[in-house]
Amino acid sequence: MRIRQIHHVAYRCNDTKETVDFYGRVLGMRFLLAISEDRVPSTKEPDPYMHVFLDAGNGNILAFFELPNAPPMGRDPNTPAWVQHIAFELEDERALSEAAEELKALGIDTVGPTDHSIIKSIYFFDPNGHRLELTVRTASDATLAELNALAPEMLAAWNSSKKPVRHAAWLHAQEFAHET
Repeated sequence: MRIRQIHHVAYRCNDTKETVDFYGRVLGMRFLLAISEDRVPSTKEPDPYMHVFLDAGNGNILAFFELPNAPPMGRDPNTPAWVQHIAFELEDERALSEAAEELKALGIDTVGPTDHSIIKSIYFFDPNGHRLELTVRTASDATLAELNALAPEMLAAWNSSKKPVRHAAWLHAQEFAHET
């Protein structure tokens, strides 16, 4: 099996119009299409829905389902809000700064920019409570190659101990130096 790319990622929303408007107005995503049925095609369950698709750039599609007969949306209370998020890449740090200003002008609260050593990001929430990240790559190709080479060993060490592994601690050494 060879995956070409992600076709779409789908999330639930409270209100499809509000969601389409938000992603168009705030992130410039073009509304591509909508599908609405009385039954779920894959399971044949009776469950009316509206399914919308948005152009997230470069062939990436972000989709949402509105389910009017389902219980109200929630989130996993055992997963911190910062874990589940959708990250969108911007061109450069200037674009990230401009995006932060645009969000502020729209009255949208943001966190950041946060320097993760290999990327810089800002975070905010959509009207459905989904956490969004705007990010730019800041790492050199050499740094990314080194992290890629370390990845299997880091995964194995984590898997055997379930404790933080320090193979790439150099990424955040300066950031956490003041805490020691």
